[in-house]
Amino acid sequence: MGMSTPGTASRSGGLAVPSTLAEINVTPLVDVMLVLLIIFMISAPMMQQGVQVDLPKANPGALNEVPEQIILTVNRSKEISINGNVLEQGTLRERLAAMSAVKPDIQIFIQSDQAVPYGFIAQVMAEAKKAKINRVGLVTQPGDPSQRL
Repeated sequence: MGMSTPGTASRSGGLAVPSTLAEINVTPLVDVMLVLLIIFMISAPMMQQGVQVDLPKANPGALNEVPEQIILTVNRSKEISINGNVLEQGTLRERLAAMSAVKPDIQIFIQSDQAVPYGFIAQVMAEAKKAKINRVGLVTQPGDPSQRL
């Protein structure tokens, strides 16, 4: 009743074969990962810094650029204004077509008094479509959630 140790005879009379470990030692992997983490923590702030350059000063003047979004306002007296500039009657389509030519992906938001008839707002939207502006939206205020249609 003896115990077999590596290099000693087993019960069958032969030498015992040492068994292999089925576990992986992760300690060296953790050490390498911690070292890499420290290196990146030190080097990342250094990459954020740029080269200091004294930029020249220039006055380019006013740029004639059309904004991405246009707010078209219609008041109670059916007076139309674009971003606060009142338009003369009959010039809406020309102004919108000029803006659409400069920026084809322009958006228009129609902000109207609720006393303005729906038919007039539909005409304004049709003018925008004729001026090749496809992105037209209506501006509203949030209502009472308890009221239902």
